[in-house]
Amino acid sequence: MKATKVLETCLYVDDLEKSKAFYTEVLGLSLHAEMKGRHVFFRCGEAMLLLFNPDATEQGNPDIDVPAHGARGVGHCCFSMSETEIQLWKEHLRGHGVEVEKELDWPQGGKSLYFRDPCGNSLELATPRVWGLP
Repeated sequence: MKATKVLETCLYVDDLEKSKAFYTEVLGLSLHAEMKGRHVFFRCGEAMLLLFNPDATEQGNPDIDVPAHGARGVGHCCFSMSETEIQLWKEHLRGHGVEVEKELDWPQGGKSLYFRDPCGNSLELATPRVWGLP
């Protein structure tokens, strides 16, 4: 047996409302579900991005018996973009007042744009070639 795909990933944020606006308006993700004060879930292609308030998730979920979890400090998440979208993403981010912190041309091929969400998480848009993927 081996895992073949990441189904969901999560970041921890201290402001769910600001984050919800950022991920829907700037990154264009579709809101899937939310629990005020606890989490906001987004659909991202064939996967899910989960944003949690660590103060709430460290206490567990009152509705579902899932293990408590949480993290403190900034996290990282990378989203895929095509080669033809690089300039469009730079303009789109700039238009939303989001500073591109770093642009990288990777030695093995591929390009990355790094920027921050409103809670300080490091986000990246990268072409699949950074990992040798088509």
